[in-house]
Amino acid sequence: MGKIRQRGKIWYVDYRVKGQRVRKRIGSSKKLAELALKDIEVKLAKNELGFLPKDSDLDRLFQEFPKYCKSHHAPSTIKRYKAILDNFKRYLLRYPHITKISHLNVKFFDDYIGFRKGEGALPKTINIEIQTIKLMFNLAIKWGYCRDNPLDQIKLLKVPKKIHPRFLNADECEKLLNACDEWLYSIFYTFLQTGMRKSELENLTWNDVDFKRRKIKVLFKDDWSPKTSEREIPINDALLNLLQKHKSETWTRKCQYVFQRNGHKIEPNYLRKRLIPLTRKCGFPDVTKIHTLRHTFASHLVMNGVDLPTVKKLLGHSDIATTMIYSHLSQEHVEKAVEKLKL
Repeated sequence: MGKIRQRGKIWYVDYRVKGQRVRKRIGSSKKLAELALKDIEVKLAKNELGFLPKDSDLDRLFQEFPKYCKSHHAPSTIKRYKAILDNFKRYLLRYPHITKISHLNVKFFDDYIGFRKGEGALPKTINIEIQTIKLMFNLAIKWGYCRDNPLDQIKLLKVPKKIHPRFLNADECEKLLNACDEWLYSIFYTFLQTGMRKSELENLTWNDVDFKRRKIKVLFKDDWSPKTSEREIPINDALLNLLQKHKSETWTRKCQYVFQRNGHKIEPNYLRKRLIPLTRKCGFPDVTKIHTLRHTFASHLVMNGVDLPTVKKLLGHSDIATTMIYSHLSQEHVEKAVEKLKL
């Protein structure tokens, strides 16, 4: 229990925190001193007094955050968060004296941003890292490891908006496919005819291909989840013939995956490693991501008059705003169509 004491005309509150005596000057009012003491006692009871901050070791947070991710996020997200956490921990090695959450401040994270810039990380990449680390400290507050998030005052970097996504024109598609071996041709052709995400194709099994209904089903699995929701993608004649031929040639291997490598699921970065040398060879080295094939599928649909809501459904976008990046192609297509009129 604390006490109020008077020295001359001034009242003080006198109490202890973890055995340490604390005395605070209140003023000339005894009534105010009594109220202040009650308020302090309530705060002590709630563990909210500034002398008793919630403060955990960073190592403890680094152990708990991956556990949380494992039970709340998809494998691809877990992998991305791990890489971000590894970068953050690597930077922390420069400051061996920083061991607790309370040791971190705005200056530390401003310097971290400069560190990642110096390594060549793009503003968009750095922003993703900052948002992920901020998420981790928000969880730390929720778990009672700290009171405040040290990144609350950190502003994200400005990222130039890329208005028009890169896609392959018809000639580039032909060059790319002609440069592929038979196995890679089947994969890239499927991307171009379905607009599937890379992880969707990597996790596609023969059970997901309905030859009778001519549909590819993007479904939840025990070890993988679609980015948004389940959906069906129609199979056109050309793709149907390719998949039937591909199944007749590979089914004897008894692998559940439509596109497999050495009897197993394709490794996450393998297709990109195969794409990059091919696009360099074909003369468009700026194409370095498998996602460009998805953009190509959507772009050619729009240029051929398919409405954006239908494109949204085929791509599996959760928000039409995401699909709107292709809207300019629709307008350009309309303008070019009018130019062809000869009356």
